[in-house]
Amino acid sequence: MPKTRELCKDIRDKIVDLHKAGMGYRTIGKQLGEKATTVGAIIRKWKKCKITDNLPRSGAPCKISPRGASMILRKVRNEPRITRQDLVNDLNRAGTTVSKKTISNTLRRQGLKSCSARKVPFLKPTHVKARLKFANDHLNDPEEEWEKGTGRLHRIVRRMDGAMYREILANNLLPSVRALKMGRGWVFQHDNDPKHTQPGQLKSGSVGNILRMVNLPE
Repeated sequence: MPKTRELCKDIRDKIVDLHKAGMGYRTIGKQLGEKATTVGAIIRKWKKCKITDNLPRSGAPCKISPRGASMILRKVRNEPRITRQDLVNDLNRAGTTVSKKTISNTLRRQGLKSCSARKVPFLKPTHVKARLKFANDHLNDPEEEWEKGTGRLHRIVRRMDGAMYREILANNLLPSVRALKMGRGWVFQHDNDPKHTQPGQLKSGSVGNILRMVNLPE
């Protein structure tokens, strides 16, 4: 429903003054060019509240607190590929239940907008065939055989974030280096995924102190 025109305070005060002078709703409306129903509403509000100012309007309270909005912005800036569902889950864990639409509205008010990630192309049939053959050839290989050439394997059962990435490195990287007998002349190389390239991502703890890292060019 479109918003109706609001009368300025001078007109509302004049309506009350004319009512005090004994004029009726219709007479006041004709003199000021306003509807009698509008005149009646202003006078009733004046009788009830003793003011002609606009009263505060009721509305749904903001579900996300300023602190929650700051947390969302910080997450988005640190992890540009984070999804709305991830942000909903983070707020749920903090005790705030919201929808993905609420997340979008909050980001839009801060001048941010969402976009869909570029889809990864599907594997070609030749790629599928080659990978399937490799998996079948090594289906019954023991875990020790895999660790001889690749180091420790780690199964990821949920969406990996920066914290999980650091934990995997801390628990598996150095033991793998020792098992493969790589000595001290090795370099750890990773791509430019946001989880890998966040400022300070791998600069603290035992792993960060011994790694010599190389990021791939943009």
